[in-house]
Amino acid sequence: MYEADVRVSIGRTLIFIRDRLVFIHMDTLTGLLSGPRAQGAFLLRTVLDPPWSLRIEDEAALTIVALSQGEAWFLRGVDPPVQLLPGDIAIVRGPEHYTIADLPDTPIQVVIHPDQRCTTVDGRDLYDEMHLGMRTWGNNPDGQTRMLTGTYNLDSEVSQRLLHTLPMVMHLRSDQWDTPLVPLLSHEMTKDQQGQDVILDRLLDLLLMSAIRAWFDLPESTPPQWYTADGDPSIRNAIRLLQNDPAYPWTVAKLAGETGMSRASLARRFTELVGEPPMTFLTNWRLTLAADLLCEPGTTVTSVAPRVGYASPYALSAAFKRVRGVSPKEHRLARLG
Repeated sequence: MYEADVRVSIGRTLIFIRDRLVFIHMDTLTGLLSGPRAQGAFLLRTVLDPPWSLRIEDEAALTIVALSQGEAWFLRGVDPPVQLLPGDIAIVRGPEHYTIADLPDTPIQVVIHPDQRCTTVDGRDLYDEMHLGMRTWGNNPDGQTRMLTGTYNLDSEVSQRLLHTLPMVMHLRSDQWDTPLVPLLSHEMTKDQQGQDVILDRLLDLLLMSAIRAWFDLPESTPPQWYTADGDPSIRNAIRLLQNDPAYPWTVAKLAGETGMSRASLARRFTELVGEPPMTFLTNWRLTLAADLLCEPGTTVTSVAPRVGYASPYALSAAFKRVRGVSPKEHRLARLG
């Protein structure tokens, strides 16, 4: 029996067995959603009376806005304004700036800067003036408009694989999905108890996962190929095997044997449904994991290589440079400075 270092997180269990990275019970979507996990995420209940208009310049990588009462308009660049009604949710990819207002033509009154600093348009600080208590902010504690906002500042490579599949603005109307998470999250945000930050982080994660899954399942959406490939049981199993155990010395023949398919049939169907051959998928997944592991404290190319299926640091470095265009050292310097 191997000695194992077990690390548990929502949706997956990470096990290092003799420096081999293994994921347990992880499906395709979970594999990518495990990147954008809230860790002390910014969460705020906003309560406002019109007229109001907020210019969001916080440059967060991903923002979730859930409207529970009233009406709001989302405005971004030259795109047509999007109306949000009670029960609607918007997921916004950053770091571009945008505006949320009671009406599209309401002049901007408040600017939200990085680190969630809020000011007037001319720079006067508004924190004390608009602070309404526990995780609550606005211009009237009994305001007509109520919404929840959560932001993720993501820099992991796993996160980017998911983010790049999402539209710049993802709007789900209340009649397109049904979830108890928004009222539950709103209720929990008013509490100040031990462990509350962890509870809020996990509820925000669940809200994000539910919304993305609901969006992908809409008839009018265009989900990524790896998501639609989940409808084929054999290819779904192949993807899970590659994602769950990236350090294993996979070949198309071994993967075909595990899925009960012929080598040629697996290669053809995998490429057709996923959009790339199985070994290309595996290489990209390994290097994505390596890119994140290389930025963890105390790691080296030598320690990371066996965790993601490379026999030597030289093999990992060569693959990293070939696929990503930079060396592992250059990547780490760019990420960490």
